[in-house]
Amino acid sequence: MSHTPRKRFGQNFLHDHNIIYNIISSIQAQPNEHWVEIGPGQGALTVPLLGEGVQLDVVELDRDLVALLKQKFNEQPRLQIHSGDALRFDFSTLINRNEKLRVIGNLPYNISTPLMFHLLDNAAIIEDMHFMLQKEVVDRICAAPGSKKYGRLSVMMQYYCATEMLFEVPPESFDPVPQVTSAIIRLVPHNQPPVQVDDVAKLNKVVTQAFSQRRKTLRNSLKKLIDEQDIAKLGIDPTARAETLSLSNFASLSNILSVEALELDQE
Repeated sequence: MSHTPRKRFGQNFLHDHNIIYNIISSIQAQPNEHWVEIGPGQGALTVPLLGEGVQLDVVELDRDLVALLKQKFNEQPRLQIHSGDALRFDFSTLINRNEKLRVIGNLPYNISTPLMFHLLDNAAIIEDMHFMLQKEVVDRICAAPGSKKYGRLSVMMQYYCATEMLFEVPPESFDPVPQVTSAIIRLVPHNQPPVQVDDVAKLNKVVTQAFSQRRKTLRNSLKKLIDEQDIAKLGIDPTARAETLSLSNFASLSNILSVEALELDQE
C-alpha cells in the first residue's frame, strides 16, 4: 500500500536513514516510556521508536495514512493509532496514572506554532518535545535578545520551555524535497517558570504589542497599554526596541499592566 504526499497536509516524508538514526540517538527513548508521535506519516520514526520498546500513541490527520499505518502495524500491541487533528486533540486523555508524555513529530509549517502552544496548554503532563521544523522557525524559537530573529515566538516559547536546536536536516532528506532546510529542536517544559508572571495573557499581550511594529520604540508600541513613566520606573529604557528586551523585562512590563488597560485595548 503506497501513499502520494498531499500538499494540503504539508506532507514531506522523511526517508534519510542517517537522519532517522541521529534523531533516535538524540531523543534517548527508554523502554516502557509513553511517547506520542504527531504526524507519523508512513512510519519512518514510528518503526525505530517501537524498536526502543516504548508505549506509543500516534495522531494522524490523513485518513489514508491512518489506514496504511493500521495495515502496517496491525499486530503491534504497544501502538495506538488515533485518527484526528492534533490541533484539537486532547492529549490529557492519553495519560495513565502519574506518568508524563514524551512528544515527537515532523510538523507542517502552517500548523507548527499553534500546535506547539496547544501542547503547552498541557505542559504539566509533558516531559519533553522533539520536533522537526523549518530551521527558520527553530532559529526564532531559540533566538536571544538583540537578534533580528528574536520576537514573540522566542519570548513566549522560552517562558514555557528550555529550548535547544539539535541539528539541521537538509531538504534532500525528504520526499518530496522541500525548498527549505529543516532542523530538530528539543523543548523541555519548565517545572517552574523562569520569571514571575502574574497573568500569561497579559504577558502575551505585551509581547505581541511590542513586536507588532519592530522598529517602534517601547513608548510608542506600548503607549495604549503602559505609560512611558511606568516603563522607566522598571529600569527599562522607553526608547528601546522590543528586540533588546529580555524575558525578565517583558515579565516586569506585563505585571504592571492593569486589567482595565488590557480590557480597554481589546475593545
